[in-house]
Parts: sequence; structure tokens; C-alpha cells
Amino acid sequence: MNTSLMMWCTVRSFLTVSGTRIRDEAGEGVISSAIAVLIVAALGALMWVGFQAIWADAEATTRSKIAEIGG
Repeated sequence: MNTSLMMWCTVRSFLTVSGTRIRDEAGEGVISSAIAVLIVAALGALMWVGFQAIWADAEATTRSKIAEIGG
């Protein structure tokens, strides 16, 4: 009798703690995914600004070299 009572208490406490933990972490994956998407979007925006600066510099250099050649 004592062993079955201990077993029931152990199982019940495990299920209670597990259920609370699962409910507490609900939505964590969605929040983490949203943060990752925002970080990647910010990196993409920074890369676009850098690309535009490099493109403008390359365009200016190309135009000056063409003008120097006589185009």
C-alpha cells in the first residue's frame, strides 16, 4: 500500500510539473522564429545599403574610366 501511494504521488507530481512546463513554454518557438526573422531582415537591409554603396562607387569609377578613354 505504501509503495503504490509513493508511486502515485511520484507520477502525479511528474505530470503536474511537466504540464506546467509545457504550458509555460507555449509560443516560445513562434517568438524565437520571429526574432530570427527580424535579425535576418535587418542583416538583409544592411547588405542592401552596402551593395548600393559599392554599386555607386563602381558606376562612378566605370564612368570616369570610359570618359578617360574617350567614350
